[in-house]
Amino acid sequence: MNQINLLNHLPIVETFHSVQGEGAWMGSNAFFIRLAGCDVGCPWCDTKVSWNAKRHPQMAIADLVNEAVNAQPAMVVITGGEPLMHDLSELTRSLKSQNLRVHLETSGSHPFSGSFDWVTFSPKQFKHPHASIYEQVSELKVVVHDQSDLTWAEQNAAKIAPHVVKYLQAEWETFSSKDLVLQYVLSHADWRVSIQTHKLLGVR
Repeated sequence: MNQINLLNHLPIVETFHSVQGEGAWMGSNAFFIRLAGCDVGCPWCDTKVSWNAKRHPQMAIADLVNEAVNAQPAMVVITGGEPLMHDLSELTRSLKSQNLRVHLETSGSHPFSGSFDWVTFSPKQFKHPHASIYEQVSELKVVVHDQSDLTWAEQNAAKIAPHVVKYLQAEWETFSSKDLVLQYVLSHADWRVSIQTHKLLGVR
């Protein structure tokens, strides 16, 4: 494949049709496009297979759009990996040309690109967000492993619009994080608990 063709391709870990498991759109019919490549390095990441983009095939944007159209979803969710490692302008333009609603799930660690109807921002201390993300945020979701993540959550919340929905999500395999999240939400009414319902349902 030559360089010209690569401009219309993206490295893909997987595509699949399921329901959105988290956040404000939880339970909604969604088609997921999981892009390969991530340099954030969260030790508890459940998709480490996505980190090395070179291990995954390049897929034509036109083919991705066709898959999404055929699924007839309520939304298309672009996730990763870290999707903003790639220029998402052409992918989102092509999806929107088919009247598809387009969502993004990102740590915000790279410059913002693309056009989205909804942006889920999940900042990580391991690689701080790029300044361009904050004005784009529709919902904030912070994964909590220990007390420092609560401070991190408030630092990022201070940079987004007041109306943005704010979630705390316990790190799945750290039992103490569940109590941290629950107690914090009970004493801070502007935050909500996020639960990964797709894991409870046993779906992707």
